[in-house]
Amino acid sequence: MKTLEVDLGNRSYPIHIGTDLIDQPELFQACAKATSIFIVSNTTVAPLYAQRLTKTLQTLGKPVRTIVLPDGESYKDWKNLQLIFDDLLQFGADRQTMLVALGGGVIGDMTGFAAASFMRGIRFIQVPTTLLAQVDSSVGGKTGINHPLGKNMIGAFHQPVAVIADLNTLKTLPARELSAGLAEVIKHGAIADAAFLDWIEVNTQTLLACDTQAMAHAVLRSCEIKSAVVSADEREGGIRATLNFGHTFGHAIEAGMGYGEWLHGEAVGCGMVMGADLSCRMNYITPSEVARLTKIIESMNLPIKPPQLGGQRYMELMQVDKKTEGGQIRYVVLEKIGKAIIQSAPEVLVLEALTAAGAEIGTETGAGAP
Repeated sequence: MKTLEVDLGNRSYPIHIGTDLIDQPELFQACAKATSIFIVSNTTVAPLYAQRLTKTLQTLGKPVRTIVLPDGESYKDWKNLQLIFDDLLQFGADRQTMLVALGGGVIGDMTGFAAASFMRGIRFIQVPTTLLAQVDSSVGGKTGINHPLGKNMIGAFHQPVAVIADLNTLKTLPARELSAGLAEVIKHGAIADAAFLDWIEVNTQTLLACDTQAMAHAVLRSCEIKSAVVSADEREGGIRATLNFGHTFGHAIEAGMGYGEWLHGEAVGCGMVMGADLSCRMNYITPSEVARLTKIIESMNLPIKPPQLGGQRYMELMQVDKKTEGGQIRYVVLEKIGKAIIQSAPEVLVLEALTAAGAEIGTETGAGAP
C-alpha cells in the first residue's frame, strides 16, 4: 500500500492506494468516533462490494446501513440526492454520522454534497471503485450534482477525511469504464508531467489490460499531481482550474447529448483533442504534438470525434462553465506538453477547433455518440 497526503492544514487527509483495502478496518479509523455509518452506493457496485465493506465497518462497533441509488450520470440530480437525505433523516443520522461513498464519480460527488449539506456539514470517506474516481474525482473535495443546463453547476467544496482506493475493484470495471478513467490519467500527464505522458504512451496495452502494477503507478502519480494542485489552490482560484483541461468542451458534450450518453471520461478525452487543437491555433504547441496526444487518446479506445451539435450550440453550452468570467469563456490550453495555462481565446479560433474536429457539421444531437 502507498499513502500520500492532501495538505490542507487541519483538514489534511490521506489517500491510501493498494489492494484489498476494503477489508482493512484500520484504514477506516476515522469512523471510530461516529455514532453511525451510512454507506452510499449504487445498484451496480453495492452487490459487488457493499457486504464486504459493511463487514469491515461493523468491526468498529457502529451501526452500518447502506443506501443504494440508481446507477448512472443521468441520476446525478436533486431527486436522487434527496434519497440520501430521506434515509439519513428516517434512520436517525446526526452530526456525528459518517458517510462512506462506495462507487464511482457520481456516487462520490453526490455523497460528498450530501455530507456538505446535511446538518450543515458532516464527515465522509471516499472509497472510489472506478479508475476515473480513483485518479480524479475522489480527491480534492469537489462535490455536487448536475443541472440540465450545466454539469456540476450545483455543489460545494467539502473535503473527505480519507480516500481509500482499492485497486482490486478495478478488476470488475467494464472495458468502456476503464478507458474513460484513462482519459483523466492522460490529462494529468498532458498538463503537469511530460515524462508521465511518455510512460502512458509506452504502457498503453498494459493499462488497457488493467495490470495491477501499471494501475498502481497510474493512480499514484495522478493522485500526486492532483493533491499537489489542490493543496496549492483548494477552491480553484487559480492553478486548480488547469485540472479542467478538456473539460470545457467535454462538459458541453455531456450536457448537449444528455447526461449518460457519453461517459465523463469519453467526453473529456474528446475535449482534450479539441483543447490541444485550440492550443496549437494559439501558437503554443505544434501540430505534431496535437497529433501525438490525439493518437494516445485514441489508443485508449476513446472517441476523438465529437457529436455534431453545431458550432453555435457548443458555444452556448460552453458559456455555462465555472471558469467563465464576465461572460467570457476561459479555456485550459497547453502552453507545452506537461504544462497547462488558463486563457481566453478568440471565438473564431474556438470555432475553427470545433470545425476541425467535426463538431460543427450538422445539427443532429445524436450523431457522433461513441
